Amino acid sequence: MQKKASKSNAVKYAVIGASLAGLAATAYFFFGPKGKKRREHAKAWAIKMKGEVVEKLEKAREITEPVYREIIDTVAKEYKKGKKAGQPEIEALATDLKKHWKSMSALAIAAKQDVAKGATQVVKTAKKSASRKA
Repeated sequence: MQKKASKSNAVKYAVIGASLAGLAATAYFFFGPKGKKRREHAKAWAIKMKGEVVEKLEKAREITEPVYREIIDTVAKEYKKGKKAGQPEIEALATDLKKHWKSMSALAIAAKQDVAKGATQVVKTAKKSASRKA
């Protein structure tokens, strides 16, 4: 029973970490070195596209660079089909999002370490309570 609880906690922490990583990438895009210019030119479709990328990142079990790039490509392809924006604009946004992998991976590693730390604490607590009952 305790193993299932610690695994579900680990999954929750992983989802939270992925969400934070996606939000950090979006924040960097809007508030980074060229953020003011980007904010001025942001369009509704671009914000929606980034939101869809973040949603897919949250659903991904493991976020690696190939997975990250594939998610961006998939969402960009959907937007190209839907004619929600010009193809060059969509490609430029997708390329820009892909450039942020390093910051994303650093956040993902930090989140993974937090998950491992939380899981270790759950196991220790479970062992202590089990030994007290015995």
